Amino acid sequence: MTMTAANDFTDPLLGSNFKGYPRTAAPRRRSEIGAAGWNVLAGDLPLPLAVLKREALEHNLAWMQSRVREWGIDLAPHGKTTMSPQLFRRQLDAGAWGLTFATVTQLAVGVAAGARRTLIANQVVSDEDLAGIQMLLSEHADLRIVFLVDSLAQLALIEDWSKRHPESVPFDVMIEIGVDGARTGCRTHEEAVALAARLRASEAVRLVGIECYEGQGATGQSEPDTAYAKALMDRVEAVARHCDENSLFETDEVLVSAGGSAIFDLVAGRLKPALGAPVRGLLRSGCYVTHDHGFYKRMVSAVDERLGCGCGESLVPAMEVWATVQSRPEPGLAILAVGKRDISFDLSLPVPIARAARGVLQPQGVPAGWKITALNDQHAYLRWDANEEAEAPNVGDRVGLGISHPCTTFDKWHWMPVVEQDYRVSDAVAMHF
Repeated sequence: MTMTAANDFTDPLLGSNFKGYPRTAAPRRRSEIGAAGWNVLAGDLPLPLAVLKREALEHNLAWMQSRVREWGIDLAPHGKTTMSPQLFRRQLDAGAWGLTFATVTQLAVGVAAGARRTLIANQVVSDEDLAGIQMLLSEHADLRIVFLVDSLAQLALIEDWSKRHPESVPFDVMIEIGVDGARTGCRTHEEAVALAARLRASEAVRLVGIECYEGQGATGQSEPDTAYAKALMDRVEAVARHCDENSLFETDEVLVSAGGSAIFDLVAGRLKPALGAPVRGLLRSGCYVTHDHGFYKRMVSAVDERLGCGCGESLVPAMEVWATVQSRPEPGLAILAVGKRDISFDLSLPVPIARAARGVLQPQGVPAGWKITALNDQHAYLRWDANEEAEAPNVGDRVGLGISHPCTTFDKWHWMPVVEQDYRVSDAVAMHF
């Protein structure tokens, strides 16, 4: 990568061709945004606008890193959440062992951002993706890439590619343990250990660990979630023990990994089973970096109870999307200029959390009855109870929305300003989706 290309990647030139950037302002490098003197509530940037709150970001980074340290495991956060080189750097600088991705394309962004220990928490099957991994490995002598396997059919495809490319190096792989009715992964112990034996016999791969994803079975209720996580991790440990006892691993350090952002505490303590070889436990939570006001707030409230965390001690929401009230077409309804193109809606609708009248720099809370009831591409329907009409917003007011599921808000933006508590812009991040 040339110096110019590297600069454009880590410190891209931002301008009014990106939504949220002032049309009347000259383009600036990302690193120069903080010096512009902008304030979101002063009207210096066009709305809608997704923002990241610096203090909350830093709190979340430190809190999760301290947790994995206490648990005696490591963090390999899922990069697909943000796809932001600047946030990757913050996670690595905070102490993350490495980064996780879902695709080879995402992985390449992480490698360009400086990640050298990487996981693809997904099956790799296509010729192009296998070739892409080999290319990255050849370009970076200190790079490690590990991906998942869950079938003999997948292994056959890898072996076929490797035979056609004899100069390639063996791929590091982990066996994925899956759950009935969910997505990928071996469904039975017998299937997993048979696959392990074939992996050990193959010259195309090296078996280095066992993996699972627990998030799809999470409910937010401690009793069923605890039983579910225990049963899943019992299966992971049984396969790991079998592989260890039968010398099926080809590594000096076995990787055992799990991790979404919903019940991570219930799997963390099971990531270092006692094996004959050293074990590195890797938690892959990704959404912790910004948390949210919806799905993950609900799920992590149960985590907090299990951990004994008081209010505000654990993860806090770090992302907000601000929008303008553009119309009051009928009683009890305001239309906000923000929609599906700007904010997540896949798990639940946004939540009104703050308001600021035009010209007001200090946000206030919102009445309890305010609710977003629907989204169009560019519009949100804000409704309230009849007894709250006196507190209804006016055209031109700004409303701050909390999100549910940060992944699907990040992918709607090319950049986001980082703001202080007073909504002064102090930094920015860029995304590469």
